[in-house]
Amino acid sequence: MRHLGVVGAGAWGTALAHLAAANGPVTLWARSAERAAAIAATGRNDAYLPGVALSPVIRVTAQADALAGCDALLLATPAQAMRGVLVGMPESGCPLLLCSKGIEAGTRLLMSEVAAELRPSSPIAVLSGPTFAHEVAVDLPTAVTLACGDAAVAERLSRRIARASFRPYLSDDVIGAEIGGAVKNVLAIACGVVAGYGLGHNAAAALIARGFAEMARFGAARGASAVSLAGLAGLGDLVLTCSSASSRNYSLGLGLGRGERAADLLATRRTVAEGAATAPVLVEAARAAGVEMPIAEAVGTLLAGEASVANVVERLLNRPLGVERR
Repeated sequence: MRHLGVVGAGAWGTALAHLAAANGPVTLWARSAERAAAIAATGRNDAYLPGVALSPVIRVTAQADALAGCDALLLATPAQAMRGVLVGMPESGCPLLLCSKGIEAGTRLLMSEVAAELRPSSPIAVLSGPTFAHEVAVDLPTAVTLACGDAAVAERLSRRIARASFRPYLSDDVIGAEIGGAVKNVLAIACGVVAGYGLGHNAAAALIARGFAEMARFGAARGASAVSLAGLAGLGDLVLTCSSASSRNYSLGLGLGRGERAADLLATRRTVAEGAATAPVLVEAARAAGVEMPIAEAVGTLLAGEASVANVVERLLNRPLGVERR
């Protein structure tokens, strides 16, 4: 596995392209021809990954056909755009490594399920875990989960992208890796709200713990392994995104906690806070599965503008007392 294609030239896709270029040729696909030209001309992607000089090995293109000869594709587009992007990509049967975190609106499908529907001949793998794009791009130590049902494919992908500062841990639990990544984005918004509303560190810690319980319940209902959810793609990613304003989801929650409207916050953002689109879909899926997720429901209510932060906090604090459980 030599030539990799990276689909999506946002912060994460650009960081992955830069990472993978240390081990071989990489083609980075951008949806916008203007962005592709700018990255190619400057060797940087200052709109999404400022301050990083990209590897000269990277070939940048806006032509989907340029990915036809790749040995594997890393898909780093926003989750809600995954279906449309896959429809426009050449079909070669090469492995797909999914690097987006979310649940598709309307279908409630995970990204692996969307990919399997559109690319049934391609092996599907998932890359997830605690990863801020800029830290990966500047070689700060990072560990991730690489999940795939085919151990040989997982091993080949791992060898191709691994570096001393980037350590993939292999798993066969694709569903668990995806659920961890999708649910933590919603919980990160909740943690941002806690900070923005000034509820304190005790509340933040409690929310992370009870949020993880919600993740575990939903994961169990979908057949995810408890080991996966307690690992890098679940608890690890949850800790990262619930504790730093560098997280797009956490920063969205900060704004909500300070009284700003979700629509205004989202309208002014260049980058995508995946949890905003995932929250209502997650709530629907949880209800359909009979899984209780009060924190996720609270986030969905706030994003929809159906209640104030004060109302949502009051409801959560007045829930009946009970036994600690998953």
